[in-house]
Amino acid sequence: MIRMIKTFCLVLLFASPALAEGERAGDFDYYVMSLSWTPSWCELEGDARNSPQCDEGKGFGFTLHGLWPQYERGWPSFCLTVERDPSRGDTAAMADIMGTSGLAWYQWKKHGRCTGLSSDAYYEAARKAYESIVRPEILRKLSRSVEVPARVIEAAFLEANPQMEPDQITITCKGGLIQEARICLTKELDLRQCSAETVQDCSLEDAILDPIR
Repeated sequence: MIRMIKTFCLVLLFASPALAEGERAGDFDYYVMSLSWTPSWCELEGDARNSPQCDEGKGFGFTLHGLWPQYERGWPSFCLTVERDPSRGDTAAMADIMGTSGLAWYQWKKHGRCTGLSSDAYYEAARKAYESIVRPEILRKLSRSVEVPARVIEAAFLEANPQMEPDQITITCKGGLIQEARICLTKELDLRQCSAETVQDCSLEDAILDPIR
């Protein structure tokens, strides 16, 4: 019986994602850049928080959710680092691509510290990564909510970024809505294949895509 329990525990250990906290800064394999479709985020969370990102007329589409250090299996978070935390001015300067300064601070705290970079260098890398990918302009022209297969959103990214391969991007859904485009990058911010654990392709044929506010 004891041997069976030990075997069962080992199966659970190796079947579960390898999530870590407090890892050594700078120890990771690649980046996942997460781009969040703001109208969906506002519907799911932002409106309830009265986030200024969701105010009418802001015009946010795909914003930078985060630049996340990733292992081939699992990811580090809340790492210890000798680098100083960003100032309020530093986080406020990221609001144009991240929506709010609060998100910029949280992303540094949870993910940025794990890069081993200074906060300035992390934000610089995040902005460079964000600007290296063309967000499909056609999605900004929606005048009403539409139902689309999630693969259409991936196809739009691939068309807008001819250098991108299908195995370098994954589209996620939540609550029936198109949620995020997650793009895999090397430490040098070049496109690369996503590891199996990162791929979370949404299979919905009728995912909702709301228009920009």
